[in-house]
Amino acid sequence: MAYLDENFLLHSATARRLFHEVAKAQPIMDYHCHLSPREIAVNQRWDNLTQIWLGGDHYKWRLLRANGVAEEFITGGASPREKFQAWAATVPATLRNPSHHWAHLELQRYFDIHLLLSPESADEIWERANEKLAAPEFCARQLLEKFDVRMVGTTDDPADPLDHHHAIAAAGLTTRVLPTFRPDKALQVDQPEALALWLDRLEAVTDQSIIHLSDLLMALQKRHDDFHAAGGRLSDHGLGRCPALECSDAEASLIFDKARSGIAANAEETERFSFYLMVFFGQLDAARGWTKQLHLGALRNAHSRMHAQLGPDSGLDTIGDERQGAALARFLDALAKRDALPKMILYNLNPADNYLFAAMTGAFQDGSIAGKIQFGSGWWFLDQKHGIEMQLDALSSTGLLSRFVGMLTDSRSFLSFPRHEYFRRILCNLLGQEAECGELPDDFATLAGLVRAVCYENARAYFRLDSDDIVTKSALRHAADKRIDAAEVAGASAYIPYGK
Repeated sequence: MAYLDENFLLHSATARRLFHEVAKAQPIMDYHCHLSPREIAVNQRWDNLTQIWLGGDHYKWRLLRANGVAEEFITGGASPREKFQAWAATVPATLRNPSHHWAHLELQRYFDIHLLLSPESADEIWERANEKLAAPEFCARQLLEKFDVRMVGTTDDPADPLDHHHAIAAAGLTTRVLPTFRPDKALQVDQPEALALWLDRLEAVTDQSIIHLSDLLMALQKRHDDFHAAGGRLSDHGLGRCPALECSDAEASLIFDKARSGIAANAEETERFSFYLMVFFGQLDAARGWTKQLHLGALRNAHSRMHAQLGPDSGLDTIGDERQGAALARFLDALAKRDALPKMILYNLNPADNYLFAAMTGAFQDGSIAGKIQFGSGWWFLDQKHGIEMQLDALSSTGLLSRFVGMLTDSRSFLSFPRHEYFRRILCNLLGQEAECGELPDDFATLAGLVRAVCYENARAYFRLDSDDIVTKSALRHAADKRIDAAEVAGASAYIPYGK
């Protein structure tokens, strides 16, 4: 079998049939990524292969550093050609790293180049790829169409203007590009200067002053409304672990007032304030019928000296080893007790937590929505073959694979859509092999239905992008509890503190 041929990763006849006849043709719902809304709005083009392939890709940067490449040829001042040459010299050293698979799938799918990248092939690949990049159809929007991407969920701060999203919507793309509400910077009461700078931006975008906690909650709810009006249906949080210490309205107000005056919150105060806001965010999501995503377990910016030089998202993060279970259960239970548990996707970064997260979803299903609480796909260091198989095994062993909403790219690159193909090949191989050895029914129609569901149909139904907007009965009950008019909840014009 040739490397990366049409049957790559497909080790049985059933697996090959499932992929080629079913999975391959499914559209893509890339519901969590870090693509730039600006680049889609302006229909970005790229001058050369380095710009589109290596720019911002910290997966590749880590490998370059591990291969002894100086920073000048990674994020520094070397020319694009020199940076590409450094990558071409590194790729042969990446055997058994998923980047070897991804890099060559990307060369094949985007540039029709079937050569292995090496110093010897670098010149030819550079010239052929750059020729493709110069073609009129090689631009951001056409790449979304080429891969039949039906939805993209970008990751956006509440203080970010939504102008690019409005421009995209007006352009009439076949791909829906929707903002995802990522309010993590609201939690940084332990960093008053950083919080103040972020609040300045939030004040500007909401056209209101933020002096007290009530002002902050109103501003955040206004932005939640704005995101909803722009098509947003998901939120996201990237935390080391969930906060677990409850906090009253009065305590949260005091902590915020101190931070606003320049006094940093201590560790306990920060956790209490974070818990308060996270429950508030959960209520907002539940009221609108949104899906909340929790990305837990990263240890960020571990290399402090390099972080000071390069900033965040530079390949300096790693897997954390904090204890996740009790805190996550307490947070989910706090929302469930208030009848305000939204649809939720839980992603772990430490593989030791696979079964913990998978089993946690089952404890909080309530029968209202199939697969309401999801164990998310392999994330970051786990979105490779072994990590994907481990996630699928843990999910299947503790819950319903048939309700899984599937893969995402979590990428900043327009060249990452083959990761969906990669996942689909692994899924089909798993099902095909188990069917052929008698561990699953050897019924192609049943297996094909499962593949279609996991690759596309579940995500389309789960995120309700084809449905009318909803406001849940739970949200209306919370409104009554807080003496807020139900019509205001529907318009989300008043904040909903979660109470003592």
